[in-house]
Amino acid sequence: MIGPEYIEEIRKRGKKSKVYSSHQLIGLEIARLLDDEEHKTFYMKLAKERGTQELLSIARDVWDRDVKNKGSYFMKIIGARGMMPKRIKKSKQQQISFKKKRGQKRK
Repeated sequence: MIGPEYIEEIRKRGKKSKVYSSHQLIGLEIARLLDDEEHKTFYMKLAKERGTQELLSIARDVWDRDVKNKGSYFMKIIGARGMMPKRIKKSKQQQISFKKKRGQKRK
């Protein structure tokens, strides 16, 4: 029989982040620097597609500044430098509205 200590240990392990490649580590580091943990997968994707050193230097620069929303400011900088990811998924609502417009008949 499995004891309650073992089950608790399994729960703790599941909550820890697991990093398997360098772009995941860089993405997590950027998310921590920008205090934006909820978008860490986006930063991982960005690190995978773009240069990691430049992204880290931009994130450190933003971290040093007195900015209210560091994630937004970071995105503004990388957008100005042309470093946005190749494709960003549309939200479900945008996809639905696009399908409705496409399905409408012309008069």
